[in-house]
Amino acid sequence: MLRSYLKLMSWRTAAKTQTRIIAAARSTTIRTFSTSLCLFQQENTKIEKLVEDISKLTLLETSQLVDQLKTKLNIQDVAPIAFNPSAVSATDAGAEEPAKKEAAEEKTSWTVRLDSFDAGSKAKVIKEVKAMLGLTLVEAKKTVEAAPKVLKENVLKEDADAVKSKLEGLGCKVTLE
Repeated sequence: MLRSYLKLMSWRTAAKTQTRIIAAARSTTIRTFSTSLCLFQQENTKIEKLVEDISKLTLLETSQLVDQLKTKLNIQDVAPIAFNPSAVSATDAGAEEPAKKEAAEEKTSWTVRLDSFDAGSKAKVIKEVKAMLGLTLVEAKKTVEAAPKVLKENVLKEDADAVKSKLEGLGCKVTLE
């Protein structure tokens, strides 16, 4: 019986010891966390103080601060790249004109613009614009009546020519750009 009592007491002692160890670990963790939190808050207040001090500087002092930081941190100045259109010489401008003409000849997308239409064929033009653009009748009417108006943008040359020929067949003046 004494042995049973001693075993029971040793289990109780072990349980109490484990409870004490767990409690100590918890308090250590809480202390460590609160210490970390305090350090973070101190760093945060340090940064806030720096921001507050810098915001009180004059423009001249700020410029000096930037220069000193560049020197201390070994940051090199980067010159801004500026384009001066007047610096282009006349020979360069002359050389660009043929390139522009070639680019215009090689144009792949076109804009179809309705400049005007014959009042007698207004209904036919509205129907054609409605079918061509997939608009409602009211939208097509407003589009036609708002001439000169861009009908289609970024259209291939063949499609633009087809639209132009259809509308010119109805008495419209169409421009391809």
